[in-house]
Amino acid sequence: MAKLGFAITEAIISEYGQKEFLRRMSSPFWFQSLGAVMGMDWHSSGITTSVMGALKRSINTNAKELGIYICGGKGKYSRQTPAELTAYGEITGVNSTYLVRCSKLSAKVDNTAVQDGFQLYLHSFIVSNSGDWTVVQQGMRENSATARRYHWHSDSLKSFVEEPHTGICGVNQGNILNLVAREAIPAQNGIMQIAMEHPEKMMKEVEHLIMPGHHEVTASDVDIKRLGTMLWLAHETQPVDFEQLLLLQGMGPRTLQSLALVSEVIHGTPSRFKDPARFSFAHGGKDGHPFPVPTKVYDETIQTLQSAVSKARLCNSDKQMAIKALSEIAQRAEKDFKEENNYNNFNKLIEKERIESWKYGGKTVFGDAKPPSKLHRANQLKLF
Repeated sequence: MAKLGFAITEAIISEYGQKEFLRRMSSPFWFQSLGAVMGMDWHSSGITTSVMGALKRSINTNAKELGIYICGGKGKYSRQTPAELTAYGEITGVNSTYLVRCSKLSAKVDNTAVQDGFQLYLHSFIVSNSGDWTVVQQGMRENSATARRYHWHSDSLKSFVEEPHTGICGVNQGNILNLVAREAIPAQNGIMQIAMEHPEKMMKEVEHLIMPGHHEVTASDVDIKRLGTMLWLAHETQPVDFEQLLLLQGMGPRTLQSLALVSEVIHGTPSRFKDPARFSFAHGGKDGHPFPVPTKVYDETIQTLQSAVSKARLCNSDKQMAIKALSEIAQRAEKDFKEENNYNNFNKLIEKERIESWKYGGKTVFGDAKPPSKLHRANQLKLF
């Protein structure tokens, strides 16, 4: 996960810059999609800890090159954020005193000013060498073992005490105490007066990502048309404009399928991430849903991304442009793509991936994927 996370981060910064990477990290839908494409359980609250932990390990060792640094983390590591920011300020010259204040205020708001029943246990502060920052932090509700994730971004922040978030991932908790809602400004000097604030007033123009309780990926969890187009792109005979992707041929349709989804995480617009479950079809999930993580494909994806960025530094961006074209071609094809057949093929696709998982080094937390029995192999259903 650390290697793929770094490769995706490097590609985004190389193509769009540090600000764009920070902006994307502040979007709950994009963040969930990133975690899914990295092979984490698509619906799990653990996606936050795993993604931020993997990114911190890989990004910080290359902080000078990328101009990005991640502070904090889970539990005791969250309390190290001020010291890490101070050290980063000494190296880069950014105003660490101000950044420490931002870190503390963002944590204080979500733990105290927003009393929704979730206690913060993870605080990650992502900062650039120009002083821009994003916060990704998560709280846990002990009596239900559910989590809620909060996103902040310096570019969109007007005030720490008035609608400061860019997004929240979690289930509506009903009536809560929210002192940073715009409607609560007159009452900020009389805290107890807003104890019955309505949850719909909690934030304006903030996206709420609510993940289902089931582990399996169902057709209702994904945009079937978009998923079907990606599969068509990887497995079917392509039109003339697919010629621009010749640089990527030779790696096989299964890796191309993963790259198409990774390409969208790197180059897609915000509206493309409303169904994060779709991105689990790149590299599966460690819990086996929708299928085991195909480690051989995973490694090929990393190598392709790293090679593309490396060549781009040498003024040879053909491969990087070819990866970008994957998502562009799929989007153009969507308008003519028929959904009905894909509803029928959805379960067949998952079954096919599970049957063939052993070929691609499939792994889950329960062990390695095994070859199917001869009878099972004989009954395989052809997808395309």
